[in-house]
Amino acid sequence: MSKLLSVEFAGVRFENPITTASGTFGSGMEYGEYVDVSRLGAVTTKGVADKPWSGNPTPRIAETNSGMLNAIGLQNPGVETFIERDLAFLKKRGAKVIVNVCGHSEEEYLNVVERLAKDDVKDDIDLLEINISCPNVKEGGIAFGQKPEMAEKITKAVKSVAYQPVVMKLSPNVTDIKEMAKAVEAGGADGVSLINTLTGMKIDVKRKAFALANKTGGMSGPAVHPIAVRMVYEVAHSTNLPIIGMGGVASTEDALEMMMAGATMVAVGTANFHNPYITSEIIDGMEKYAAEQKLSSISEIIRCV
Repeated sequence: MSKLLSVEFAGVRFENPITTASGTFGSGMEYGEYVDVSRLGAVTTKGVADKPWSGNPTPRIAETNSGMLNAIGLQNPGVETFIERDLAFLKKRGAKVIVNVCGHSEEEYLNVVERLAKDDVKDDIDLLEINISCPNVKEGGIAFGQKPEMAEKITKAVKSVAYQPVVMKLSPNVTDIKEMAKAVEAGGADGVSLINTLTGMKIDVKRKAFALANKTGGMSGPAVHPIAVRMVYEVAHSTNLPIIGMGGVASTEDALEMMMAGATMVAVGTANFHNPYITSEIIDGMEKYAAEQKLSSISEIIRCV
């Protein structure tokens, strides 16, 4: 791997800027026959909770003309199974690991973060990505990421017990994402990732019924990419936090665009479903671009516009 693509994020060195968007790559094992996970900058796992979650009722996925809707509900086997099975697989393959953490309450988040700070696993994990789009059951179901004061509070709590650098994953379903980014920066975040999915809905006109059992779901794919680029740009110019940019990234050009807007790393999500080789193809494309542009480092393009 060329050193041209090496980047530093929150004090951690990655061989290239490309990671996976949580929930679109399993925890690496599912794509093992298609992708050499050690070649990725990092694998970002699906959400990990303190105990198994069964997720939402089916149907949970619906295609759209320009992307997809999902209402999986963060189904996962819990932190202990994650450690024994998924983390073991990733470390055996030599992958860098970003663990996405989810919870319905502050206590649930902290249970996971504290477990991942224990001696048997703490050095096997490079970053924590905290999904604050989860509904806070103690606040009537509003997501932690929809009110600045709640986002700052959960960030401070997680930072107080975390061993690894903490990246807060921001929801675009807010009035001003800059305010949310400033809130988690005030809470001590080491970085941010954005955007999470946009809330959407699809109705099956033949059945006269919702396409998803949950009625609404998270919209992802090419349609959200320009929105994501704009939000990455806004956060890059309103905080000093490094950014993992995501949202509709499906090509090398999309990834480069994210970095020029202000992202240090780029996560590939929905594109994995229709092209399991896409992350490797983007890395190859970035290497070619860096050589053609005679860059000494791909980091030169970060925030270049």
